[in-house]
Amino acid sequence: MQKLILKNCQSPGDILMLTAAVRDLHQCHPRRFRTDVRTSCADLWEHNPYLTRLNEGDKGVRTIDCHYPLIHQSNSLPAHFLWGFIENINEQLGSQIRPTAFRGDIHLSAEERAQPSGVAKQVGLDIPYWLVVAGGKFDYTIKWWHFRRFQEVVNHFRGRIQFVQVGDLGHYHPPLDGVICWRGRTTLRQLIHLVYHAEGVLCPVTCLMHLAAAVETRSDRKSPRPCVVVAGGREPPQWEAYPHHQFIHTVGSLPCCASGGCWRARTVPLGDGDEKDRPEKLCLDVVNGLPRCMAMIQPADVVRRIEWYFENGMARYLTPAEARRARKFNRVSQRDMLLNPPRGQ
Repeated sequence: MQKLILKNCQSPGDILMLTAAVRDLHQCHPRRFRTDVRTSCADLWEHNPYLTRLNEGDKGVRTIDCHYPLIHQSNSLPAHFLWGFIENINEQLGSQIRPTAFRGDIHLSAEERAQPSGVAKQVGLDIPYWLVVAGGKFDYTIKWWHFRRFQEVVNHFRGRIQFVQVGDLGHYHPPLDGVICWRGRTTLRQLIHLVYHAEGVLCPVTCLMHLAAAVETRSDRKSPRPCVVVAGGREPPQWEAYPHHQFIHTVGSLPCCASGGCWRARTVPLGDGDEKDRPEKLCLDVVNGLPRCMAMIQPADVVRRIEWYFENGMARYLTPAEARRARKFNRVSQRDMLLNPPRGQ
């Protein structure tokens, strides 16, 4: 039996794809490997049945640096991100791994499933809610949709959908009005637990999108979990999208993403010394601070995609009693706006 330590220290969304590769390695080659990992996101591996504690210095232990060079062919091949690490590991091991599920591999304990959500504890009632990310990291500002557009979506569903805003306060996450604010209040593991209890997710292309697919749904909720992604034209949909998500993209609609994602990083240089400030990394078509591919997506487009889930029984609106209860805990954002003014656009 081969002993492997798989290494990768990229962002949580990348590590989430590695969880799928570990699952698929064991599913396709049962009892041939013992695996451990060294990554930047330990929370994604809790309760994972495919891991065995291994020491790098022990005899017979092989360490593999995992990458996904397949991304460089993502515009030309019909391959999802799930294939990225798999192809790389197959090349290094001579294995024949294939995806066995269209999602990452996140595991919850029985105790975690039994525990009410943080939102239910806060509100005092187990209400359906949608998680929303209204910003992103500063290294990829091209992924941002204007926060005021997210606000229009929230306003449209006020009293019918309870949105819970999440995001790292070290990144760009301007506060929204009429939401329950959980920005900066969760570890990654706590975010996973919020996703488990969430009825739906609204976000750009980010880790939360991958979590929406990877985290199991509650037994009393419709499965799979609704998710609407404001994607634009940076990534080709075949690389990022999940079949049951509403992945709103503009690939094929503009010269800069006519036949695939542009894969650029920023709308304007930030002067932080990052290579993503280089001209070849900057958006070629910026409209009022947004890449044109994102500006083309209107709040009404997002509203309609969300409504599809409700019209066809995949989600339910708040009852009047739930809406009244939740309203007491919605962020009154005037003070929050003063304390945390939005940066950028």
